[in-house]
Order: sequence, then structure tokens, then C-alpha cells
Amino acid sequence: MKEDNIKRAVKEQYSQIAKQSGQACCSPTSCCCGTNSEAEAILAGYTKEELARIPQEAVLGLGCGNPVACAGLKSGETVLDLGSGAGIDVFLASLKVGPNGKAIGVDMTPEMVTKANSLAKDKGYENVEFRLGEIEKLPVADSSVDTIMSNCVINLAPDKSRVFREAYRSLKPGGKIVISDIVSELPLPAAMQADLNAWSQCVSGALQKDEYIAKIREAGFRTPEILSERSFYVEAGPDNEMQRLFSVTVRADK
Repeated sequence: MKEDNIKRAVKEQYSQIAKQSGQACCSPTSCCCGTNSEAEAILAGYTKEELARIPQEAVLGLGCGNPVACAGLKSGETVLDLGSGAGIDVFLASLKVGPNGKAIGVDMTPEMVTKANSLAKDKGYENVEFRLGEIEKLPVADSSVDTIMSNCVINLAPDKSRVFREAYRSLKPGGKIVISDIVSELPLPAAMQADLNAWSQCVSGALQKDEYIAKIREAGFRTPEILSERSFYVEAGPDNEMQRLFSVTVRADK
């Protein structure tokens, strides 16, 4: 399947989500076409206390984890979120890095970037910025970021190796990535990999767990480790057999 077709389908899906007051399906570990974005965010690993501290319009219930909780962010750091959507993780990160730090979000959907920047301006977040761009070609300088996060987004990218290389380029020496994402136990059936709707739902682009970790290593990262994981099942193939997937949070150092 052509990369352009995948990107177009994903962009259209999340453009519609940005325009709606509710949210659409991401994965069975998160929103799964639900209607209560806060409940889905809590299911993914956020606390009510965290969600109460940020703009509620940023909580779309689209994630599969809470990378901010695992990132160990410090005051004064610069943090970058890949595929930032309406900004839930960027706003949370901004509270951790403080006024002397910077929280940057990158998203390829113009409607999401506009929505997030409007929230940042309206709510007075002076240490927050959202940039339009693809995570395969990040609009940030070399060695300019202390921590990179991502939440259920890299699985949407057709070229994951390029994403990890871009992350490595952008990080300062000694920096780290903390990623929540969807991976698979076995190779996904060809029919599922060709399903553009399932791509947009964070399913069809899932790599096998070992392959995902290998791509992180190949990009140059040291000691990638899985901090947490939980499994779930989806129907796959013409006979609707069940396929096991995992929601994982991974950390690696530059």
C-alpha cells in the first residue's frame, strides 16, 4: 500500500475528530469509538487530577498510555510530542518543565494544530507551542530536545524507521524517548494491513513487538526497554480470527 494513501486516510480521520466535539476510535485500549473522552483517557492511564489541570478540550481519549507519567521530566527541559493532536500530553508536560522549559507538539493535521494552539493561547500557556509537520520529518533543529514523547501515533506512520531516526537526530546527547504505542504479537494478516480504516484506528500499522524494539535500536538508541504493557484482542482476517495486540510504553536513551 502506498504511503501517501495511508497518510491521507489518517489525516482525514483526525481532521474530522478535531472538528467534532467528541472523538472517534483509536484502539480497543483507549477510546474504541466511545463517547466519554475523560473516561477513555483514564482507561489509558491518566488520573482525574491530571486531567483537571489542563484544558478539557485537549482530552480526546485517543491515547493508549500516559507517557508523561513515565518520562521523568524536569524543570527547564525542552520536551517534544510526536503526533500531539489537541495537546493533552503537551499541556501535561508543560506543567512538569515549568516556565523555564518548553513543551512542543508536532502534528500533521492542520485542524489539530490550530485547535491546540488556540487552546494554548486562550488558556495562557506561554511555554507551549504546536507546529505543523510530519513525524518522519520533524520541524525541529538537531540536538535541541531533552525528551521526546509519543502516544499511540508512531504506529500510524508507514516508515517507522525514519520516525525513530528523526527522533534520534532531534534529541540532545543523553536525551530520551518515552513512547506509548500499539504493537502486535504476530504479523498482521495482509487484508488487515491493507485496511485504511484500521490504519486510522491504530491497528493495521502495528509492528511485532520485537521488530518495533529492533527499529529503535537501529536508529541508534541505547537500552530500549518496555516499561509497561497490556494485551487486547481484535478481529483479523476473512474468518474474523482474533489477533493479539499490546499497548506498550517504551523508553530508550540517546
